[in-house]
Amino acid sequence: MTNDKMPTIKILPHPEYAPAGAEIQADVGDSICEALLEHGISIEHACEMSCACTTCHVIVRQGYETLDAPDEDEEDLLDRAWGLQPQSRLSCQAIVGKADLIIEIPRYSINHAKEKHA
Repeated sequence: MTNDKMPTIKILPHPEYAPAGAEIQADVGDSICEALLEHGISIEHACEMSCACTTCHVIVRQGYETLDAPDEDEEDLLDRAWGLQPQSRLSCQAIVGKADLIIEIPRYSINHAKEKHA
């Protein structure tokens, strides 16, 4: 019997995108960003997932080691991400494997940090 279970992505509560948190099923091979968007979690992705900005930055709280390592372009961009942490990834570049993930969407993206919010 094969295990064809789809991995689960648990999204920690975020005031804008998932106020109560969320849990979604993802397809292996999709990016985290694609999986979020497919399930109505409208994470920012200003560059349309072309690895040219940091608006889709997430922190992988569980399962980081199951993702492919970030490439040099992603690492260079992550250096500019708001709230960078060792488990930070651009969700458009982090491809879902077979393992479940727990992610946190930072409260601010670089877009929010640059704007003056009252």
